[in-house]
Amino acid sequence: MDTYLVPVRESRAGTLALRTGRLISGDRVGLAFTSEASLLMTLGPSQQWIRLAPSALRAMLAPLGVTCIRVDPRPIAELGTETLPSDLLPGPVGAGRHAA
Repeated sequence: MDTYLVPVRESRAGTLALRTGRLISGDRVGLAFTSEASLLMTLGPSQQWIRLAPSALRAMLAPLGVTCIRVDPRPIAELGTETLPSDLLPGPVGAGRHAA
């Protein structure tokens, strides 16, 4: 059975919670990684993680209203601005960006 490495954070009481991300649109997404190297490169060496089967990850994200999972995501800064249209880049309205 395939499993993902899923980033978590620990509360003061010791409870683990799944760490989620956000798309440029603001929608929440689940995060999953196929290797420890990919997870650590993206989130840093201090990031805690657990192994979960894809079905378990989806079941845990469902009550949060999260239906999309990004596998081996990269930070937006790493993608480079040339890969995104300027109206999709985060930042203030102005300088070519228009409010919706």
